[in-house]
Amino acid sequence: MSRQLLAMALAPLMGLFILGIGNGFLATLISVRMDTAGESVTVIGIVSSAYFIGLALGAMFNDRLLLRIGHIRAYGSFASLVAVTVLLQGMTSDPWAWLVLRLIGGWATVGVYLVIESWLLTSGDQKVRGRLLALYMIALYAAGVLGQLLLGVVNDMGSTVPFMVIGMLASLSVLPMAMIPRVSPLIEHAEPLPPHRLITLTPTGVMGSLGSGMVVAAAYSLLPLYLQRIGMSVAEVGQMMAVLILGAMLLQYPIGRWSDRHDRQMVLIAISVFCILISAAMLWLPLSTPLLAVLLFLLGGGVFALYPVAVSHAADRAPAGALVRMSQGLLLINSLGAALSPLMISPVMTAVGDAGLFWAFGGLSLFFALFFAWRRSVRPAPIPVAPFTATTPMTAAGAELVVTEELIQGALDHEHSEDLSDAVPDVDVAEPLVGPPEPEESQVAYFEDDVSVKRE
Repeated sequence: MSRQLLAMALAPLMGLFILGIGNGFLATLISVRMDTAGESVTVIGIVSSAYFIGLALGAMFNDRLLLRIGHIRAYGSFASLVAVTVLLQGMTSDPWAWLVLRLIGGWATVGVYLVIESWLLTSGDQKVRGRLLALYMIALYAAGVLGQLLLGVVNDMGSTVPFMVIGMLASLSVLPMAMIPRVSPLIEHAEPLPPHRLITLTPTGVMGSLGSGMVVAAAYSLLPLYLQRIGMSVAEVGQMMAVLILGAMLLQYPIGRWSDRHDRQMVLIAISVFCILISAAMLWLPLSTPLLAVLLFLLGGGVFALYPVAVSHAADRAPAGALVRMSQGLLLINSLGAALSPLMISPVMTAVGDAGLFWAFGGLSLFFALFFAWRRSVRPAPIPVAPFTATTPMTAAGAELVVTEELIQGALDHEHSEDLSDAVPDVDVAEPLVGPPEPEESQVAYFEDDVSVKRE
């Protein structure tokens, strides 16, 4: 990676890290604060869903605003809105006001991710996207772990201090973007594949993406509630959530590499069965703190690996021309699952108690295991066309980061080796699914001093 490219990517990665520290413990903070205030699990689930609905809406529509005003102004606008919504949450305890603020905050947060991911996407060609994605993941997960560990510290400083800290971090994240030279590349409008075409192309990928969204959203929004209700302090809840995210960071890649050497459908079945076993252990084993930490570490590795393995499986089937739009569509399916999850699981916790979270985890995992097994019996998985790529992008534009040159070449080789017309009859591979080809360097459009100019 050239020094110039690293300098181009440094500002958005620094902004992501600073914002991610506060955002990393915000969902945990909201869940434990609402529980302390005596709100029901159902109300907490509704407020949590509002955030993920905002994420989904922003992922679909925020790129239009970015195309109009440019990366730097868009980042400043979105980050300022994140800060305002968080600070307002510190000024009120009304759950319905929090619902509206979380909806707006989700919309603004995904706008921040859109700026960062599209900046990285257009900073380098396909040959370096894998390294840029690795840096993105390191910044995102490291910020999440650090944020959870800071939760106990800032929570002890006062009831409003955590919201003030998150607001300050969101505001500070603008500085790296604002202090660099005012030059940033344009992006193309993202147009994901519609759901009916995704289901035709990869039913397993769609169900894996949906299931991943459901379990990951429940882990972020409802697991802190469970931990607090079994007697843990706010600091201990943050520590356990940090262990969960650490498991996601450390185990995702080994599981993915394992899927390169085996049938990815079998790996998806194994992940689902593994989550069933972890859920059963959480329900029936006498939990000491060390055992709980081990189980949460393993649970994080399992639930966070489900989505990238499902996307990799889908890429094994997709024609080269559909890879980008397929990844974007699966990301939106994942967001839909995340929005539905708290609404579906919180009533289970109300009905059967706090342990209902893991009854729901186990039930969902059993359903997905049976579905993946059925799909494997109907249509065995293909040979992987390219090595597994860990996946964490938050927006449809950033989903293109995982579509590397190696993956495209593997898909092209796969197309030449077999006739795909029967396998994906509803996908017209001749259609230009990924938009126009990238312009030559001399024709790239830039925003300079907030005015769109074209360098000849």
